[in-house]
Amino acid sequence: MKGIIFDLDGVLCFTDRYHYAAWKKLADRLGIYFDEKINDRLRGVSRAESLEIILERSEKEYSPAQKAQFAEEKNETYRASLEKMSPADVTDEVRETLSKLRERNIKLAVGSSSKNTPLILEKTNLRGYFDAVSDGNNITHSKPDPEVFFTAAEFLSLAPSDCLVVEDAVAGIEAGIAGGFRTAAIGDAVRCGKATYALKGISDLLSICDD
Repeated sequence: MKGIIFDLDGVLCFTDRYHYAAWKKLADRLGIYFDEKINDRLRGVSRAESLEIILERSEKEYSPAQKAQFAEEKNETYRASLEKMSPADVTDEVRETLSKLRERNIKLAVGSSSKNTPLILEKTNLRGYFDAVSDGNNITHSKPDPEVFFTAAEFLSLAPSDCLVVEDAVAGIEAGIAGGFRTAAIGDAVRCGKATYALKGISDLLSICDD
């Protein structure tokens, strides 16, 4: 294994509560029912696609311009909350695992659909661990399309078959499989049973790399 591509949110750090609060604020303003179960459907998908899922329960039809405004409104709320993030939002296990992987000369990349990836990496002081970042700012298709992982592998100058994708969302695991990557599921994605490996914790990657 020459490279590992990590999803960001839910794998390296956790911003679920910020996403949920921002979408809930928008949904409440529009009079649309929204709960944590619906929020689970938003994992690993783009902002625009997330909005469409929320609007499924709307009794009104909205124009593309209105939808763009709603998406930006949500993002402004979310970005404001991200300003509260700090290095303390990343566990010691994550940092130690990333450091040990780098010591083994394994190339590391982030593969996230989020356009807020640069801000999160800055606030959590994670950017220095990675050789490349592929995110919503340089792709046109979100997961389960494998584009974000193809781009990350290209940035690392590696073939998909030489890389492992680490994901907490089923859409991310499906994207990795579609792209010909080996996959490691953590969190909710373990239950889908589709990944090459199931992780109990991020440090399990160290034993996988020893195989």
